Amino acid sequence: MRALARAVLGDFWAIHGFSIGTVVKLRFGELTFDADTRQLVGADGEVHLSPKAFELLKILVEHRPRALSKNELHELLWPATFVTEANLASLVAEIRDSLGDDARHPRFVRTAHRFGYAFCGEAAVVPESASPSEAASFCWLLKDGRRLPLRIGENILGRDDDVIQIDSPTVSRRHARIVITAVDALLEDLGSKNGTFTQGAPVSTPVRLADGDELRIGSVVLRFRMTLPKGATATWSGDEQS
Repeated sequence: MRALARAVLGDFWAIHGFSIGTVVKLRFGELTFDADTRQLVGADGEVHLSPKAFELLKILVEHRPRALSKNELHELLWPATFVTEANLASLVAEIRDSLGDDARHPRFVRTAHRFGYAFCGEAAVVPESASPSEAASFCWLLKDGRRLPLRIGENILGRDDDVIQIDSPTVSRRHARIVITAVDALLEDLGSKNGTFTQGAPVSTPVRLADGDELRIGSVVLRFRMTLPKGATATWSGDEQS
């Protein structure tokens, strides 16, 4: 069974151009997943999982977006060992609880009813060449010619003290959120009173941002800027300061 499990993982990596043992760090949502260091890190620090729960998440991530049957998962997690189905369900519940996921509206772990489970989130490989300083500065907002840096992970925009402050009575205390990964950015409205807009369109579900996009938070207009992970400026010909 152990040989079968390794063969399954080997096929996955071969299809995707990696070999067993390759260190691949991934970002999904505001989380960074590192299989080599066995760490899952969110905007507020490390997210703790039991060893078996981490291994289950690793398997689901590696096989994304394919749904794995409960039998496959049992063979990979507990080779040649009998365990009840409740053990697997308990690990899935632990992962969802730690990731803030919802079984009815999943962001990361989807239930394939009467079959098994699948990783359903968008995951991006973190380039090995990206240093912390590069990662911390490759996205920002422009407001009246002033740069507002965005960090990897979650960035809340609003009037609260602990957020990126947008000083306007038309802006809610926690108005909108921009989640930065190693390669892209997602904008989401947080139920604000006066709405969030990008390129003139209202934001009702998370929207991927591109370099140069115009954002409107309430009545405040901002410009989103992004450089490529290796430092090359993405193509955009606007006249704002960079």
